[in-house]
Amino acid sequence: MLVTELIRRGAAWHGDRMALLFGDETLTFRQVDRLSSQIAHALAGIGLGKGSPVALLLDNGLFSIPCDFGCNKAGLTRTPLNGRLSLAEHKAMLELIGTKTLIYGSSQIERAAALQGELPELAFYGLGDSEVGPDLLTLAARAPESDPRLPIGPDDVALALFTSGTTGKLKAAQHTQATYAAVVHNVLSNLIDPKPGEIMLHAASMIHASGTFVVPYWIRGGAAAILPGFSPADYVAAIERWRPTALNLVPTMLQMLFQLPHIEEADFSSVETILYGASPMPRPVLEKGLGLWGPVFVQYYGQTEAPLAICALSKGDHVGASAERLLSCGRPSVECEVRLVDEAGEDAPPGEPGEIVLRAPFVMKGYADPEIEAFLPGTRWLRTRDIGRFDNEGYLTLVDRTSDMIVTGGYNVYPREVEDVLSAHPAVAQVAVIGVPDETWVEAVMAFVVLHDGQEPDEGALIAHAHQSLARYKAPKSVRFVESIPLSPVGKPLRRALREPFWAGRERRV
Repeated sequence: MLVTELIRRGAAWHGDRMALLFGDETLTFRQVDRLSSQIAHALAGIGLGKGSPVALLLDNGLFSIPCDFGCNKAGLTRTPLNGRLSLAEHKAMLELIGTKTLIYGSSQIERAAALQGELPELAFYGLGDSEVGPDLLTLAARAPESDPRLPIGPDDVALALFTSGTTGKLKAAQHTQATYAAVVHNVLSNLIDPKPGEIMLHAASMIHASGTFVVPYWIRGGAAAILPGFSPADYVAAIERWRPTALNLVPTMLQMLFQLPHIEEADFSSVETILYGASPMPRPVLEKGLGLWGPVFVQYYGQTEAPLAICALSKGDHVGASAERLLSCGRPSVECEVRLVDEAGEDAPPGEPGEIVLRAPFVMKGYADPEIEAFLPGTRWLRTRDIGRFDNEGYLTLVDRTSDMIVTGGYNVYPREVEDVLSAHPAVAQVAVIGVPDETWVEAVMAFVVLHDGQEPDEGALIAHAHQSLARYKAPKSVRFVESIPLSPVGKPLRRALREPFWAGRERRV
């Protein structure tokens, strides 16, 4: 199956239904299909042929999805760039993928102009703007409305996504028409079952997990209601205005919603499903959500190299679940084989943690840089770099990332385990744990903590709290109280950024 075929089917089956909502503007399935075909013809008109790489620097908006569909129909390899990254990061990404064309949104004019100064050989096209380069929508308005119908095949690379990983060099995961179509099938099989006319609300960046739900809803006749970004008050207002049936929230967003006054009085009665993932959900936050809105939560575990979902924790799994079950990320999806392996790539003993490796039709083709290792040698078993443990019922719990493991006094400590305990303290709003150099222990456990409003710092109380649930070597030796914790674009703590000042200039970082 091809993604382009799914786009065509959705348009043919649901023509005059509402497909996109943004502010006071809307587009039907037929209008999105027609505009995406015009964009595809316009892209061909500026010299982009099948297989050409193109970068997209677009924030959430009405035309971001038609542009994405147009790139698909034109047979291009598109690379979305996160607008929150630095100029240097954008430049490095553009150089890695080797594109000669960048499409920017009207909210990214300043960055586009800066990139034009850095990369004068790059051609710029605005999406509704002509300040830095010609307006693509103006070009599209003059183009044919007919479907291009190019000879696109299942192995053609449709998408190169930069990972949100916190270590290592730049990695762009390449997804073909077939692997991304498999993602759509996997989402529909394991996470959601949308009906015609239902609405999913999107506030997180559409270039990450939120955008993964667009085509599944499209093929089933569901609509995407899009916000330009996440503001807790605006998000609640959008729910009460558009009456979505499904939400996609990272844990940080849910925590921010719970900090709103009178959140208990907000009308969430239309919401039947709240999907969450991208980073671990603190158990107290999840329990509050279950208490407020009932069994509407579905957790997914995936990564850029193997998008949704490697594992899923269903609505039913949340009902009457133990604390341990709520900390798990669920069971492997129907299409996915999951193993836990040791450092040699051999299966870990039953009940023991190991690196998660998987094999599935939605796994990427490989990285844009083929020299970066992705799979177990000689196989198609993808290395996730995550450490996990299965229970006796087949539920997988993430222990941590291999690169974040702390070795203190010869003992392994996984930051996630310490963070889960500290986040259960009523004073703690956010927490991230790292290892810092220590003369006695080689590495010592340190916690960075953001407190809830009105709470006073008390290092001793938090360390004592950790001692109640953890071995003493796992508890933090010190706590730093901070105003905020640096997060990746999808809400994961950037432990590398926290570690860097402590390890800078050292020959070894362990």
